[in-house]
Amino acid sequence: MFKDNVLMITGGTGSFGNAVLRRFLDTDIAEIRIFSRDEKKQDDMRKAYNNPKLKFYIGDVRDYQSILNATRGVDYIYHAAALKQVPSCEFHPMEAVKTNVVGTENLLEAAIQNGVKRVVCLSTDKAVYPINAMGISKAMMEKVMVAKSRNVDETKTVICGTRYGNVMASRGSVIPLFVDQIRADMPITITDPSMTRFMMTLDDAVDLVLYAFEHGKNGDIFVQKAPAATIETLAQAILSLINRTEYPINIMGTRHGEKLYEALLSREEMACAEDMGQYFRVPPDLRDLNYAKYVEQGDTNISEIEDYNSHNTERLDVEGMKQLLRKLDFMNAFAAGKYVSPEG
Repeated sequence: MFKDNVLMITGGTGSFGNAVLRRFLDTDIAEIRIFSRDEKKQDDMRKAYNNPKLKFYIGDVRDYQSILNATRGVDYIYHAAALKQVPSCEFHPMEAVKTNVVGTENLLEAAIQNGVKRVVCLSTDKAVYPINAMGISKAMMEKVMVAKSRNVDETKTVICGTRYGNVMASRGSVIPLFVDQIRADMPITITDPSMTRFMMTLDDAVDLVLYAFEHGKNGDIFVQKAPAATIETLAQAILSLINRTEYPINIMGTRHGEKLYEALLSREEMACAEDMGQYFRVPPDLRDLNYAKYVEQGDTNISEIEDYNSHNTERLDVEGMKQLLRKLDFMNAFAAGKYVSPEG
């Protein structure tokens, strides 16, 4: 579907953007546009990839005009631009709103105006039962995405979304932090040993977005079924991988806005979700506000339905977590006594 087409990635200098480039640059895609506000990272990418298919656009999703200009002639968009760090969003919640909520509104309006065929918005498990500013802003981003999709011609533009758990080794995530602490001969710092998180690789993240591009209809949200592990298991798996099982671990306590476990689907979403094998599809509620005209279809007892969370999904032990870590090239290099960037 991407042959001779133009793909744009907002926030494209991040981990996800690099994973997409590794997947697509050598295909028959016509052009990939990287849209972000970071001039230095764009210049680093330009030199690293040195590929004429790759084009760079300086701008900010907060600025409608800059995103409107960049989306002209674009066929498909991965919307990955976001403020993602939970503690920083707790201290600067309005900045999270400006980027994650208003920025998404700007991006979607520009895409509609320029006739972009498909847009996939990337969200997070923190948007489900959110307790922190980052999760609340992402939950609102999803609401903006669904609301915008109600009023667009699906023959011209399809707007849908994906929701991720913890993307292993992505920029700012805990695995590179643990590796950096070990390399500096410092104790590993963990928050709560029993805290669980969904685990998925960057390749899994790209696969999920591709699945959404192929199968998504307006307002759909797609979730990958994923295993989870405790933070303690993750730390032990990394130390076992490098044969340093007696390494010191310090427990520092939960940070601002953190939850003991995350959910990828709420109970209400599980009640209407379509099981598609490796993925769940959550369709939008297509009713309007004239509820009286709808025929009652029977009650669903939500209290009897479980949400889909990192406590009740498949739980990895140390060996299972090590197998997942071995899918990461930089972890294999680290285990062999070498160091490469998590982003390749």
